[in-house]
Amino acid sequence: MQTIIRTYELAKTVKGRAIVSNVNLTVRKGEIYGLLGPNGAGKTTIMKMLTGLIIPTAGEIMLFGKKLNEAAKDGLKRVGSIIEYPLFYEHLTAMENLQIHCEYLGYYDKKAIQHALEMVQLRGIEDKIVKHFSLGMKQRLGIARAIITKPELIVLDEPTNGLDPVGIKDMRDLIRTLNKEYGITFLLSSHILGEIEQVADRIGVIRNGQLIDEVTLADVRQMRTDYTELVTSNVQRAAYLLEHELHINNMKIVQDRRIRIYDTAVSIGQISKTLVENDIEIEEIQKHASTLEDYFYHQMQGGDQVV
Repeated sequence: MQTIIRTYELAKTVKGRAIVSNVNLTVRKGEIYGLLGPNGAGKTTIMKMLTGLIIPTAGEIMLFGKKLNEAAKDGLKRVGSIIEYPLFYEHLTAMENLQIHCEYLGYYDKKAIQHALEMVQLRGIEDKIVKHFSLGMKQRLGIARAIITKPELIVLDEPTNGLDPVGIKDMRDLIRTLNKEYGITFLLSSHILGEIEQVADRIGVIRNGQLIDEVTLADVRQMRTDYTELVTSNVQRAAYLLEHELHINNMKIVQDRRIRIYDTAVSIGQISKTLVENDIEIEEIQKHASTLEDYFYHQMQGGDQVV
């Protein structure tokens, strides 16, 4: 599969502090790649380097198979992006902002501008001054600006920022449509792990400026572990009964009042019956499946596998 982005030992140091260190990242043609990491992990810095907004301290960026440097930035014409918050000429209208963007790129197609506005559901606001837009509307306008030229790669930093639940779903559907119907590759970051889980094909996990894992969502799903979670005020006594009466060894106490039971051969009914017969009060008992959020937080704690 063709590689759209490949970085080699990418690094950025600011005032002696390493913001990004030795990142080897690969984004393949046609995929939706999610960059995950807590605030301050280095996600935005990586995206700024990939889109030519800041210069790396060390390392190399290959974009569409060519090295990205000051002398060769033609590849950036094939990229649409929103990094951090979308910026506009606040005193101009939405249409005027988009026209200026197209002129800057040497792209002249008024129908494309109108189509982009329709795709992000901003139809009818072409003549509205941008300073009167809400944050969510500016985010939509930023997406419209990024997709006007139907770029081959779109880089989005927190694309659902400022959107309400309906807007988030619309954005998710738009990303899927652009990816599936137009073949556009996406690199996006988000702190909403559930959103990444619903759209991404592959993820990269950033911790303290380093890429600690790169994995497909299919692989994450295969790693998932089903478990039964029990909440009781008598955790130690309950754990003893589970081990000695039901012979359950694959379990752990995760909080003062919670036990996770990974032995799927024993039913909830069996567990409940044994505990009730021994006067153990059950406050809650239900089945769970580990999620991308479980995987992510385990990686943040330095784990090597999902638990």
